[in-house]
Amino acid sequence: MSYRQTKTDVILIGAGIMSATMGSLLKELAPDWNIKVFERRANAGEESSNEWNNAGTGHSSLCELNYTSEKPDGSIDISKAIKVNEEFQISRQFWSYLVESNLIRNPRDFIMPVPHMSFVQGEQDVSFLRKRFEALSDNPLFSGMEFSDDPEKLQEWIPLMMKNRALNQPIAATRIESGTDVNFGALTRTLFDHLKSNNVDIKFKQNVDTIKRTSDGSWELKVRNVDNGTVERHTANFVFIGGGGGSLHLLQKAGIPEGKGIGGFPVSGLFMVCKNPEIVAQHRAKVYGQAAIGAPPMSVPHLDTRVIDNKESLFFGPFAGFSPKFLKFGSMFDLLTSIKMHNLVTIMAAGVKNVSLTTYLIKQVMLSKEKRMEALREFVPNAKSEDWDLLVAGQRVQIIKDTAAGKGTLQFGTEVISAADGSIAALLGASPGASTAVSVMLEVLKKCFPQHMKAWEPKIKEMIPSYGVSLLKNPELIHENHTSTARTLGLSENLPLQIARETVSVS
Repeated sequence: MSYRQTKTDVILIGAGIMSATMGSLLKELAPDWNIKVFERRANAGEESSNEWNNAGTGHSSLCELNYTSEKPDGSIDISKAIKVNEEFQISRQFWSYLVESNLIRNPRDFIMPVPHMSFVQGEQDVSFLRKRFEALSDNPLFSGMEFSDDPEKLQEWIPLMMKNRALNQPIAATRIESGTDVNFGALTRTLFDHLKSNNVDIKFKQNVDTIKRTSDGSWELKVRNVDNGTVERHTANFVFIGGGGGSLHLLQKAGIPEGKGIGGFPVSGLFMVCKNPEIVAQHRAKVYGQAAIGAPPMSVPHLDTRVIDNKESLFFGPFAGFSPKFLKFGSMFDLLTSIKMHNLVTIMAAGVKNVSLTTYLIKQVMLSKEKRMEALREFVPNAKSEDWDLLVAGQRVQIIKDTAAGKGTLQFGTEVISAADGSIAALLGASPGASTAVSVMLEVLKKCFPQHMKAWEPKIKEMIPSYGVSLLKNPELIHENHTSTARTLGLSENLPLQIARETVSVS
């Protein structure tokens, strides 16, 4: 059988937010390089990055309680919160650069100002939240954070959540006005439109069947059209695997030593969604609570104001579930086919260590709608079942690997796996994912193109003024960047959401 064969500089696998970000960075840093994108779905951003599949709508540690843990001595560890917040600021700076350069337009299509809040109940959790507030409020990255345990003030902040609430236990919340709602599906599509207009070859309905080394050290991909079965071979000097849950299988096909011994644990998500305008109008915030005992970190309950397809809605969840698929549109055999001789022991060890997690997921799968409504009523006491519909969100594949903590450790973050020579890299894991995409892709560039970084550095600093600088140690830079990006992205105007899109745009 004969195949059409082509050679290019860079191949990006997957048309999600990670590949969109990598392509956009490379187009600025190496505009003469040829870039191709292969995506097996019909459009960009249909899997994990899609707005209906993506639970994270702008993770910046302003409200996510699982990013701040309580130490044995009672103090609060805010190191992860600082890291994630700084990385989100890097994303904001890059998006602002693209808007200011007229490379993308209308930022309100993908980002909106929405206050971020944390909400807790019970004496122990109120005490934790107060200590968390005290640890964060003096930090310039969290400037403007407020704390209140006054029911009247909470009624002002979150009227829907306070309506008909029985005040038989202490309650408290923190609030910060500078939070955002990010539509990563819209952002992904916007970035790919930009790439397409800059001669990036984007091919949809293309499945990467094999990845293998060639004699000259480059990579050859066998790419099959999912509609007609036509096969092409493409070679590239650098390959980035940004296929969401599907990245693990592709990394295994590449066969690099760095990918050995890694497994994946799929977790699905479900949300309750309300589109009733009367109810939606009563809540304007992204509100995070505490995770249930035994729940994985990605299952922290939150009630979010979302703007999708120019319409406001409320999302509550996520409710965890289990499916052997690694992608929402994946195969029921994904988990089984990911098990290899080199990761079998690691996966078995993870199974033994996470029996309680598996039990929790099974219970979540078995929940009736009324049981899910009971969980929602912890946030919205008078929620009515007829106003809320169940939405199946995307799949997340958590990394399983051997670490200092032991064999088969389940990881709840993102990780870049790259070959020693930097010729191929893959992104595995989930949250905070999309929110920190720019920082993660800069890490990939640093790992895979060390020979270019010195020449690229001035351009990177033009795009991201805080690059290479600790924001925490430069509070004046935090204020400067936050003010300028808010202005460029249209976040300075604190307008009602229903009119914001119509009145704020950047041309």
